[in-house]
Amino acid sequence: MARMKSGPAVKEEPSILVVDDYEDNRQMYAELLAYAGYRVEQARDGAEAIATARRIMPQLIVMDLSLPIIDGWEATRRLKDDERTRHIPVLALTGHAPEGLAGHSQGAHAAGCDAFLAKPCSPEALLELVKDMLARRGRGVRKARIRARGARRAG
Repeated sequence: MARMKSGPAVKEEPSILVVDDYEDNRQMYAELLAYAGYRVEQARDGAEAIATARRIMPQLIVMDLSLPIIDGWEATRRLKDDERTRHIPVLALTGHAPEGLAGHSQGAHAAGCDAFLAKPCSPEALLELVKDMLARRGRGVRKARIRARGARRAG
């Protein structure tokens, strides 16, 4: 029986679930992350996000907080309450900042989000935070507090 030679291990790209009810936003984030080398799945609402996360077990979830059916707050709570998915880091996104940035970031943290980013955000800010979160996850480091980014100062 012939033995197959094994070559160098092929490293699989981390998978990211992008959840946003606006198709343009979802596509933009998905394309940006795919271009950066990540495998990307998408969901349109909180219920779909929960089902998809349980099915594919992504390494990270980018979650809009204002979603139909089940909002991002509740979807995150359910994912963090589920033993199968609680380890998946959640990056919360919202367009309701900067006015309520402090309140939203505290609420996102209370819901179980691991980081918070205000929309609109720069592609660089999103990629930097995603990379940081995945690196911390890979090292087994859990963030104790939320990083609020993307707030713009009124001129």
